[in-house]
Amino acid sequence: MKTYAKFGILTVLIVGSLVWLAMGGIRETQTYYKTIPELQKMGTKAQGQRLRVAGNVEAGSILKDGSRVTFVLEQGAQHLKVAYNGNDPLPDTFKAGAQALADGQLGPNGIFEANKIQAKCASKYEAKPPQNLTHEASTPSKITEIKVQALSSRSGS
Repeated sequence: MKTYAKFGILTVLIVGSLVWLAMGGIRETQTYYKTIPELQKMGTKAQGQRLRVAGNVEAGSILKDGSRVTFVLEQGAQHLKVAYNGNDPLPDTFKAGAQALADGQLGPNGIFEANKIQAKCASKYEAKPPQNLTHEASTPSKITEIKVQALSSRSGS
């Protein structure tokens, strides 16, 4: 075999291996965002897939048991039980009524097993309500009056 043919085969193998590894990495890290109704329509197809689901944390549903936290996400009339067993602490903004995003997989028991939780604080990014100014314009200070008098006495002399 000629040297160029060996070099060509080796190049094709290396490039092919890199493409195969890249495609495998992309598939493993791919996450689909689904609403709770979409997730429930998927049925058993959703099990084992990496997904992100958002909703509001239902009041009174947060239960902490050691490092495991379970809660219910609600979106309209749809509810989804979520179990978080991650290493990171929950965000400070995670509380009843907060918007949360759970990243994980739907288990065979219908509980969404999350390994990452994000919570949104709506009030942090809302615009401040307009303030009505009811006080009158402030009067010139004593220093301003003195400067005006000094300037007028210079120009008058």
